[in-house]
Amino acid sequence: MSVSHKELYGRVRAVCPQCEWIHFIDPKVAAAVLIEQDGRVLLVRRAGEPFRGFWTLPAGFINGGEDPAEAAVRECLEETGLNVRVTRLLDIISGKEHPRGADFIIVYQAEVVDGELKPDDDADAVEWFERENLPQLAFRATQVVLSSEFQRGH
Repeated sequence: MSVSHKELYGRVRAVCPQCEWIHFIDPKVAAAVLIEQDGRVLLVRRAGEPFRGFWTLPAGFINGGEDPAEAAVRECLEETGLNVRVTRLLDIISGKEHPRGADFIIVYQAEVVDGELKPDDDADAVEWFERENLPQLAFRATQVVLSSEFQRGH
């Protein structure tokens, strides 16, 4: 069976010609945490593409039905070995950077509760960096959150 394509709700969408079901493309959403301690920020180095070898905030995709703040905590634990507590919502940043990327990144501020700092999952290193000496950063959302302009506004 094939689908037809119709202009509906402001764009062309796939529609089933028999039951008239409309396919809406849902956005991919990720959650990230900004953790600061002793004047330094926690970053992870990406083990895979895109941006292999570049550094980013601990982050990952939110599973269907998962609370975004809980996803941020889960991703941080998976990538850094640290349990964190979300303290506040910092920003929601939109804009897909690559075909497999997120359409929206929900960025939280968090603090370390416990754990042992060690890279895992899709990170091959995890380190604390002074803001004045940041490594090469992956992803626009990380660059925005760590920019001096963002910090002045928050």
